[in-house]
Amino acid sequence: MRMFTALAGTARVLGLAALLAPAPLALSRAAEGVFPDRPPRIIGGFAPGGTSDIVARLVAEAVAPAFGQRPVVENRTGANGAIAAEAVARAAPDGHTVLQCATGLLTITPQLPGAQMPLDPAQELVPIVNVAHSTQVMVVAAQSPYQDVAGFLAAARRQPGRLSYASAGIGSVSHLSGARLAQQAGLGLVHVPYRGAALGVVDVVAGRADTIITNLGDVVAQIQGGGLRLLAFADGIGSPLFPEAPQISATVPGYAVSGWFGLCGPRGMPAGLVARWAAAVRQGMDTPEMRRRLQELGLTPRLEEPARFAETIAQDHRDWGAVIRAGGIRVE
Repeated sequence: MRMFTALAGTARVLGLAALLAPAPLALSRAAEGVFPDRPPRIIGGFAPGGTSDIVARLVAEAVAPAFGQRPVVENRTGANGAIAAEAVARAAPDGHTVLQCATGLLTITPQLPGAQMPLDPAQELVPIVNVAHSTQVMVVAAQSPYQDVAGFLAAARRQPGRLSYASAGIGSVSHLSGARLAQQAGLGLVHVPYRGAALGVVDVVAGRADTIITNLGDVVAQIQGGGLRLLAFADGIGSPLFPEAPQISATVPGYAVSGWFGLCGPRGMPAGLVARWAAAVRQGMDTPEMRRRLQELGLTPRLEEPARFAETIAQDHRDWGAVIRAGGIRVE
């Protein structure tokens, strides 16, 4: 539970020291108020075209007026986002390099037994702003016999160890979302990991996996196109795109899973620069146009500033840690 011991107190200390004192040379121009003196970078850990990448590019567009120039989005893929996170952690903490950080990297992977992490996010990254909530959904193939969550769970109880759920990989949010459903419903489901949610969705559509719980943005086209059936929302919030769809919690009380996309900076990033980024994101993203564009991705603005974002990270760390321990989940 070392992961977010530091973050638990972030809400109290972030405004005073941004976790650690900055290096004078690296921050000299920032200290003089020259920011940005070149295009900032938003480094993302996932491939171009995915939800995380699109959010990073929306943020770059949104903050451009406040900064007088548009940040460059760089994709450094691999290790479930850890390669990008390491690049940001090693960057000068002068506000010019930030990370598109997502749920799994900060709250799951660091406490997953067997996972290889090149950094400790709690010690080496600073929460800046939570940008968007990722709506989570449970879907099955259009031709699946399961019409609702209750029917799916009843079939799983009749056939222990026969029904499967796909995921974006071991330790992903979709993996732990399925594990949490099995734990809370008291049944056995077979986990089938893939190298990314897109491949898992393909096999659910084809009937080779029975279900997946994933970002709405990963499956909205297939739902609207008739390839998938939306059984329920999994996040306790839902989406106006499908206002009639129920929540899993209506069948499994207390069930809810969280997904989000935010920004983090390197250790030592001054509180003033953290605040400037947070304010620029809030101003640029909290508009009807940006809300509409996020909604089309199955997202909604969250816009939590540093202290509140740190609390979200700490809470999700506790919640996912309980799922990991209860399921004995580890990377082999």
